[in-house]
Amino acid sequence: MSWVNPTNVVAFLTVLLFWFSSFELSCSAREGKQWRQSVAGGSHHRMTASWPNIGSSTASSTSAATSTAMFNVLDHGAKGDGRTDDTKAFQAAWDEACKVEASTVVVPLGSVFLVGPISFSGPNCQPNIAFQLDGKIIAPTSSSAWGGLLQWIEFAKLKGITIKGKGTIDGQGSVWWNDSPTIAEDSTTNETISAELKGMPGTKPTALRFYGSNGVTVTGITIQNSPQTHLKFDDCTSVQVSNFVASSPGDSPNTDGIHLQNSQDVVISATTLACGDDCVSIQTGCSNVNIDNVKCGPGHGISIGGLGKDSTKACVSNITVRDVTMHNTLTGVRIKTWQGGSGAVKQVTFSNVQVSEVETPIMIDQFYCDKGHCKNQSSAVQLSGINYVNIRGTYTMQPVHFACSDSIPCSGVSLNTIELKPVQESRHLDGPFCWEAYGELKTTTEPPISCLETQKHAKGNTQSNSESC
Repeated sequence: MSWVNPTNVVAFLTVLLFWFSSFELSCSAREGKQWRQSVAGGSHHRMTASWPNIGSSTASSTSAATSTAMFNVLDHGAKGDGRTDDTKAFQAAWDEACKVEASTVVVPLGSVFLVGPISFSGPNCQPNIAFQLDGKIIAPTSSSAWGGLLQWIEFAKLKGITIKGKGTIDGQGSVWWNDSPTIAEDSTTNETISAELKGMPGTKPTALRFYGSNGVTVTGITIQNSPQTHLKFDDCTSVQVSNFVASSPGDSPNTDGIHLQNSQDVVISATTLACGDDCVSIQTGCSNVNIDNVKCGPGHGISIGGLGKDSTKACVSNITVRDVTMHNTLTGVRIKTWQGGSGAVKQVTFSNVQVSEVETPIMIDQFYCDKGHCKNQSSAVQLSGINYVNIRGTYTMQPVHFACSDSIPCSGVSLNTIELKPVQESRHLDGPFCWEAYGELKTTTEPPISCLETQKHAKGNTQSNSESC
């Protein structure tokens, strides 16, 4: 039997112990370096720190894939002083965020950012990007910054885009609203703006527009003093708007609160809209729209249309408006179409609407004309399946106005629990008006609406227009 030399054993154990000690120190150094790099990188974007897991490369890669990157506009050159043009800094922050899935562009609290016309565009961006707006963005008031653009801030061709926060977008629209502006007041500094404001472009821009995007969320923010429409969705799907505020004076022209066009599966809730035009405007190509818990006023009410202008086809369906309040508005719930159009509006319900000092709470106007004279035409957008449930409150001019097409009357108009009273009982006001409107009174109404025709089938040929949608 041969025995192992004790001297050799001791030497072997010494070498082994030294090797393990060196390996542990090396790992600790690498961990410390990785942590420092993560913290140092936080000024431009912050990645969630992940510690190495020896023997588990899968877990490490999963952690990196779900990290959240944040891109602060201040770290990309923005000054935030309300005077320096920060447009390029916003674009630079977006360009970086665009490359990272579920990233966030941060517009921080406590700064005012002057930003010119800008488009945050896909389609090559990663999905689920967020825009955290806690500061304030203001529009330029110099005509040279615009050049006839249709929108100021645009998000286009994106998948999963969220605008959130407690911040404000201020369009400084007073310089656009006057026909010949000479002096206006800056809404941020309360200082007067000089006469250079003369000659603003004739095309007034929408403040915030979403185009061709899917999975759009707007929550918490305020848009005020827009030159034209405050918030627009065009060719979008799966849209959610909540806790949103639009605010402009009641006499500001064409300043719709929210404008929908060619958009489907839209939810608007818990929102306050004060403007100089429709609080919500629903245009052609919209379906599956649900509006609830909205405060409207001043403004023109919640409107479907105008539809069919210049002999165009319009299709709108499955619209629900419920649990809304309106104060000091031109109309309450309205459908308006131009003569000469085609297409159809169907399956619409207005329910639980409280009105206060509204000129005309319930209106269908198929002779809509926003200019001096419009010629009579026989073609019209077909209206059917229009339901009014629990509409209550006070009016200042006329409770109900149904002016339907001579050739294609309204059909399936349903009235249930209507209670509308004049603001001043002693004042003589117009009573309900109906023209070529057919439907059903499900309950007694106040005032009585005896003018609604109760024939089961309206006269006229409506088949061709219905099939066109």
